Amino acid sequence: MGNIKQITRAMEMVATTKLRRFQDRAVASRPYAQEIAQLLERLTAAMGDELRDRPLFRPGAGQAIALLVVGSDRGLCGAYNSQLFAKLERWLKEHQGQEVRFFVFGKRAYQYLQKRGLPIERYFADPPLEKVDYRLAKFTARALVEVFGSGNYREVQVLYTAFESMAKYVPTVVPFLPVAGSAAEERAQHDSSDVILEPSVEALLEKLLPRYLETRIYNALLEAITSEYASRRMAMKNATDAATDMQALLKGVYNRKRQEGITKDLLDIVGGAEALRGK
Repeated sequence: MGNIKQITRAMEMVATTKLRRFQDRAVASRPYAQEIAQLLERLTAAMGDELRDRPLFRPGAGQAIALLVVGSDRGLCGAYNSQLFAKLERWLKEHQGQEVRFFVFGKRAYQYLQKRGLPIERYFADPPLEKVDYRLAKFTARALVEVFGSGNYREVQVLYTAFESMAKYVPTVVPFLPVAGSAAEERAQHDSSDVILEPSVEALLEKLLPRYLETRIYNALLEAITSEYASRRMAMKNATDAATDMQALLKGVYNRKRQEGITKDLLDIVGGAEALRGK
């Protein structure tokens, strides 16, 4: 039991170290993501009805839904994967009767979908999610854009675990494509229509849109791996605490048994001495 406690304690410390690293990256990326989303909103508001001519702003030509599922590569992370899969099952129930095809990060998610017999179009195995960087997000976003433009899909959604705090991480499904147009009438009225942009709104949108999509994927991957390590840290801490309690319990049982053995030996000695004295 002492060896198990040492192992779980070491795994808790490793998870804590990695959690802090990924958490710092996730928190640091949020202001950039918010700013680029707000800038996109202003540009799409300025574009107005012209967005309908852009393929990434309208539903795809197909009928299927592409769902990117971000799971974990390893276990020993508590209820992280089970909560993700429970959210997936609820989502599938809501979309019952619709064709759904899966794109997957994480060996555990891949194995779960395989076991369920669900159609997996692509498994992103290399590099592993633990080595997530902006290049991986850029590659994934481009792949999903190509999938959306293939003519087989109506929309693309992402299922990942959103990191809210060290003790709270929530499986979430968010739409990815088509991009939600922000040209609502109220917004357009509040935006200043006499602002001169250089280069043009169209040119800015062409440059900004890929960065916006890449940033959304990057944040989803970062929050997923952060949530995984937060869950693993908690699971290993609970395992360490349970090992400590079990160790104390077993030590108490051992001491009682040992005392019982000593008492029995003393009684045997005393009994033998009394028997010899009686002779």
